Amino acid sequence: MVIGVPGNRRVSGFVDAVTAAGLPTPRVLGWREIIGRDYGFDAGEIVRIDSPGEDSVVDRYLRGTDESTRVEGTGKWYRRFTTEIREIADRADRVGARVLGDANEIAVMFDKRRCHRHLDAAGVRVPAALETAPRSYAELEQLAADARMPRVFVKLAHGSSASGVIALQWGPRGQVRAVTSVEVSADGELHNSLRVRTYRTRAAIASIVDRLAPDGLHVEAWIPKASLGGRTADVRVVVVGGVATHAVVRTSASPLTNLHLGGTRGALVDAMTVAGENWSQLLELSERAAACFPAAPHVGIDVLPGVGWRRFTVGEVNAFGDLLPGLTGLPGSPAEGMTTYQAQVDSLQKSENMEYAR
Repeated sequence: MVIGVPGNRRVSGFVDAVTAAGLPTPRVLGWREIIGRDYGFDAGEIVRIDSPGEDSVVDRYLRGTDESTRVEGTGKWYRRFTTEIREIADRADRVGARVLGDANEIAVMFDKRRCHRHLDAAGVRVPAALETAPRSYAELEQLAADARMPRVFVKLAHGSSASGVIALQWGPRGQVRAVTSVEVSADGELHNSLRVRTYRTRAAIASIVDRLAPDGLHVEAWIPKASLGGRTADVRVVVVGGVATHAVVRTSASPLTNLHLGGTRGALVDAMTVAGENWSQLLELSERAAACFPAAPHVGIDVLPGVGWRRFTVGEVNAFGDLLPGLTGLPGSPAEGMTTYQAQVDSLQKSENMEYAR
């Protein structure tokens, strides 16, 4: 079974991979049924949970607003989403179905503060971060100054797809500059925009941060990243069954590399060439980060390469970070020639065979 949004790319990609492997077509349970609690599982059924995104009805329930572009509401989204995935796990457990992944691990991945601490405690390199979540711009400014962090990334603790992310820096003479996808409407509401914009006044930036703070903020040091082709670069690595199988390089003229914000895919071979022998360190770090979530069948790791591609840091861990259309597995990996979904089906088949062989 697949829990997701029927007909969207994620669900279709996984279902196609299952049928291509000669397995029975899995049934699809929509997130609308999940939030309506109108569902059940069969004994022995394997359940895959996928993203609830791209369904306006589900989004309205999780966020508590009809405006899909609104930035605020991520705190409510998180509380409702984690309630639903725990309910899924409980229902499956009661009838002997098996959920791929663990509800508590997913909850950690969707909380940037908890995820950061979890990785750090395991010895995985992450950016330095403020220990206290600022409740206002004034508090953020003071905490960053005390921590000697003149450049920070301000993130919604439960945000995704760069929603509400602000690349913020202060100058030596009181200058302040914020790069973000947040757009302020005429009535003062905050909306996600596909156009990255820059704010240069303390008042404008403070107004945005003060509106975001109630949902919870995670603030970390802005690490100077490597470049590729003259553009800022980072790498999304998909780890399947504990092995780094896929990677996509994202490049941008702005600090935000997300592809929907004007970022573009860089040439993977160029990144591997520039990184040289360090490329294996990047993949190893991704696998170490994934190992912090042992029940997850797959994760997407955002790796920040330092200047010169010599040192690597984990920026984020994504529970649903496997949507990489048109990308096949890394050369030499077990998933070479496979999509991310084919790699997952292959890994699951091997895992099931190993279980039966015991």
